[in-house]
Amino acid sequence: MDITYDPAKNDKNIADRGLSFELVRGFEWASALVVEDTRQVYAETRYQALGKIDGRLHMVVFTVRGESLRIISLRKANAREVARYEKA
Repeated sequence: MDITYDPAKNDKNIADRGLSFELVRGFEWASALVVEDTRQVYAETRYQALGKIDGRLHMVVFTVRGESLRIISLRKANAREVARYEKA
């Protein structure tokens, strides 16, 4: 699956969190916990995925556009999210 993102948003994520959206290419989708993001009403359906990159749990927010995943956000999972992932 193709991965796309806004380069300016990626630069901001690198500056704010030290994480490039390119890291999502190594995201372990097979063991990920994926749910629809219903916190707000968005123009398109968004998903939250908890899964590992290089052995560390991360949160990826994305949308599906045709054959591509459009990355919206990437960060390290917080303690609450780690507990939710381990409980699932």
